[in-house]
Amino acid sequence: MDKFYNETLSKLETGINELEIEIDCPTQRTEAVIHLILECLSEVKEYVLKRGFKNTNEEIRFFKYQKPAIVAKLIYYNAIYKIETKKPYGAKPIRKYLNKELKKLKRFFDNNLEFYKYYRNNNSFLDEKFFVRGKHDI
Repeated sequence: MDKFYNETLSKLETGINELEIEIDCPTQRTEAVIHLILECLSEVKEYVLKRGFKNTNEEIRFFKYQKPAIVAKLIYYNAIYKIETKKPYGAKPIRKYLNKELKKLKRFFDNNLEFYKYYRNNNSFLDEKFFVRGKHDI
């Protein structure tokens, strides 16, 4: 699993870097990157469904560290796309708009603070509930 993941992530990062250089228009570049990330996630999903996991630790590692590294890129580029496509004209409206978007991000982190702290502190006592597929009531 690790070899496949590392190769896939490396290929994705290379593809993103190439698109960052090749496409000048921010909106078109972001759309292309999002498409590339979605293809990557689809490949990873297909691999996982086909192969499965050797054990619970491999499954936890995948859902705790590996998949989030790819999904984080998707979230980032989706946010960039949204900001670029909804950005108003003029310095003051742009500043107001960006401040509003920052407040939304802060609110998201505030609403998910407990999980954020758990994850960032590298805790593991709830890993089987958070990162193993199944029906866990959290």
